[in-house]
Amino acid sequence: MRISTSTLSLTVNDVDASSDFFTTHLGYRQAMAADGFASLTRDDAAVDIVLLRRGTEVLPTEQRDQHASGLILAFTLTDLETEEKRLRAEGVAITMPLREEPWGERLFQITDPNGIVIQFVEWAAPADALNPNHAPTR
Repeated sequence: MRISTSTLSLTVNDVDASSDFFTTHLGYRQAMAADGFASLTRDDAAVDIVLLRRGTEVLPTEQRDQHASGLILAFTLTDLETEEKRLRAEGVAITMPLREEPWGERLFQITDPNGIVIQFVEWAAPADALNPNHAPTR
């Protein structure tokens, strides 16, 4: 199997609100759109996104009323602080402040108008990796 593109399909109440958010603040562009549908893409390694309006008939009956929830759309990037400052300057609410986890993950989160949680991640070098004279203990 060779995968050429990855796409995340999200069912939301307001397709236009999420589409506007992703194109305005996250560098996506709309590749296709119709009533209750938008396909978003970028030119880098980010996953493509399809937004479908809840209740749309193109979805199987058992999926029509589901809503995108319980997931985090995560993007790994460099220069995390610059992105966080840019988003703040654009008026985007930071819903989880910038922090660093003990295992070296630095992250913050924002949330789109439909409740989609978007996390930005940068991996920090562990303190031991910065000290070339440090020999790991066994």
